[in-house]
Amino acid sequence: MILTVTPNPSLDRTYEVPSLDRGEVIRATGERMDPGGKGVNVSRAVAAAGQRTIAVLPLGGAPGAVVADLLDAQGIEVAPVPIAGATRSNISVAEPDGTMTKINAPGPELSATEAELLLETVRSQYRSGETDWITCCGSLPRGLGPSWYADLVARAHAAGARIALDTSGPALLAALRERPDVVKPNAEELAEAVGRPLATVGDAVKAAEELRELGARAVLASLGADGQLLVDGSGAWFASARVDAVRSNVGAGDSSLAGFLIAGGNGPNALASAVAHGAAAVQLPGSVMPGPADLDPSAVTVTAEIPVDRVLTEPVS
Repeated sequence: MILTVTPNPSLDRTYEVPSLDRGEVIRATGERMDPGGKGVNVSRAVAAAGQRTIAVLPLGGAPGAVVADLLDAQGIEVAPVPIAGATRSNISVAEPDGTMTKINAPGPELSATEAELLLETVRSQYRSGETDWITCCGSLPRGLGPSWYADLVARAHAAGARIALDTSGPALLAALRERPDVVKPNAEELAEAVGRPLATVGDAVKAAEELRELGARAVLASLGADGQLLVDGSGAWFASARVDAVRSNVGAGDSSLAGFLIAGGNGPNALASAVAHGAAAVQLPGSVMPGPADLDPSAVTVTAEIPVDRVLTEPVS
């Protein structure tokens, strides 16, 4: 069972359009409404794989009620933390070439009482021997300081839990001192964490090694179309997958993290599962999470021979 924590969830609306023309009336060719937030997406991907997951998240107002209903309809157990503010609503606009334009609302401000209740709910939902991972994902809402994730990781480790962390900026750096079991930055977040550009796969490997020196026990780094890296105490691996056509990249990284954890959360086999899930997700509309029938493990290549000189398709400056 995978327990997910999403401090700043959302109600996500995705519109597919022929093209995005500023100042014009655009008629959508398709639309979706999904529960959003990185941890929520991890839960959705775990549920799509037929495994149990519990989503811990603060919910408020009419959007929060819709998020809870949508998660329940997908077979996801919800452990809501009631808050005074309304859950945010986000909008994504998808074009046929895979370009995605996102408008993310800031979200509500949590009180000190609500922030503590969120931590307490994670503790109450964790079951030693039953919970395989606690997965903490996404940005922190207003009212939660950068050390909130660090506090959560420390409490979870004290209870014997394994922690996967997917966040960025000061919240990531603060949490590293508590030694999360795996962190999952993308290329931009990795570059931000080490304070320098990434031009090659080798640059990304060095940056991942630095995050390990700062406390991360393993680093699962998404490099976009180029693939993914896994760097841990036993070595480094690089994986990529063939993708026929990109339809939407919303939630692809979250699906990837779910695939990694579903496969045990360590080693090259888990990396292969991560890449297979991510590749499947980008070929689906909106933030649809892939199920077993969508995966193509044969399209995935994993190697310990890192192509350090390979220039990233989208270098991070």
